[in-house]
Amino acid sequence: MGAFAKEVTDSGFETDVLESDKPVLVDFWAEWCGPCRMIAPSVEAVAEEYAGKAGVMKMNVDENPTVPNQFGIRGIPTLILFKGGQEQERIVGAVSREALAKVIDKYV
Repeated sequence: MGAFAKEVTDSGFETDVLESDKPVLVDFWAEWCGPCRMIAPSVEAVAEEYAGKAGVMKMNVDENPTVPNQFGIRGIPTLILFKGGQEQERIVGAVSREALAKVIDKYV
């Protein structure tokens, strides 16, 4: 995990993501996933850029199966932007830092 993107678990998801007063981007990933590793620097960069304005969390789908199952995560990486306890936008696949920033910008 980087210095800015925080790890979130099944047990902490409701508090850390759904009850957050800021928008939260959650990166659903796994250690073995090549595209997940490819976008990790972009996820960390937006976490640093939006520190204090939006949360950026990473959830390992192998270690935390409940939440990904609830949200119908079928492929990874999948990134979901939550605001007010609701899913607002979903990005599937490796995308650029700019694409991630554009999604966050709509909600901060």
